[in-house]
Amino acid sequence: MIPKFDPKELEVVGKMPSYMGGYEIPIFKYPVTPKEAFKSALARKPYWQINQATEGLIFTPKCNPDNIARGFVFDGTRTPPTGGIDMFGIEWEYVPKVGGSMVRPGKPYISDASELPEKVIWPNIDEWEWEESAKANEQYLATSQFNMCWFLNGWYERLISFMDFEGAIMAIFDEDSQPYVKDFFDRLSDLYIRIFEKYLEYFPQIDGFCIHDDWGSQKETFFSPAVVEEMIVPYMKRVTDFLHSKGKFCELHSCGQLLKQVPNMIKAGWDSWNPQLMNDTHKIYELYGDQILVGVAPDPVDPNATEEELRQAARDYAAKFCNPDKPSLLNTYSSRQMPPAFHEELYKQSRINYSK
Repeated sequence: MIPKFDPKELEVVGKMPSYMGGYEIPIFKYPVTPKEAFKSALARKPYWQINQATEGLIFTPKCNPDNIARGFVFDGTRTPPTGGIDMFGIEWEYVPKVGGSMVRPGKPYISDASELPEKVIWPNIDEWEWEESAKANEQYLATSQFNMCWFLNGWYERLISFMDFEGAIMAIFDEDSQPYVKDFFDRLSDLYIRIFEKYLEYFPQIDGFCIHDDWGSQKETFFSPAVVEEMIVPYMKRVTDFLHSKGKFCELHSCGQLLKQVPNMIKAGWDSWNPQLMNDTHKIYELYGDQILVGVAPDPVDPNATEEELRQAARDYAAKFCNPDKPSLLNTYSSRQMPPAFHEELYKQSRINYSK
């Protein structure tokens, strides 16, 4: 039973700092920890409208070479971004202006999918510094937030790292290449399951996993739904089934205009998806919100909106998307664009709605 809203909860006990020019997000005097609230939301019994920017903690341990290569280590070691060699020996170059790494294009390691079986050197994950990383992250993971382990380079993204974008997308479509790609993805799923077994052994504080695999551009998905269903979904499903068997939540991070692919996300076993803002998140919620938790974005607000207009926008959002019978998440890409008054009113109204 979700307790009724108490106005004393609106006491601000902290703030998340601004990010990329956005607003600070207030942290309220919650009736339960953010971790408990997040888990309850995933069970479709929310306390309030979850915002992963405040209720979640990103975890990408240094012991995984991919996180160093991608310049994306978020753990207790405070490792600065540098780029480097990933778990398969592919070099990534960190680009400070964009805050991320990329494989230098034009020199693909593999030019034809038929080379995958002989040229891919599979990592020995037993050699990674698991025990050292576990010790370094005892305090980092001792948090009241929901510990979300981000895992970069999913299936299609991993293929791109070997073949460049053009080679990878041709291999996905080409009938002669597809058997090699399927074998590679199958073995990749074996590897990822073994890595996640290690994660859960050495970092038992992990609550869920956010796995990255971009499928689209700003205007359209890269592939038809039929291609994704055949070439990617079965291999993803093996991994999400494994994580669910361990009681862990699975979120897909996939950039691009992907309305057409949401049924495949559901088939692949993902619990949630936070769409980028080129997507019509309201439509996605209406069509699929009963099958996957959708990060729904509020309607844009006038920069000169009054406080009452901001609060009314929050109430309107809550009326549409904070439904106990069909809950949603607050879209992470839009949350920092909303002023504090919006967040306060949304917290209050979502608490009221979800406790009905």
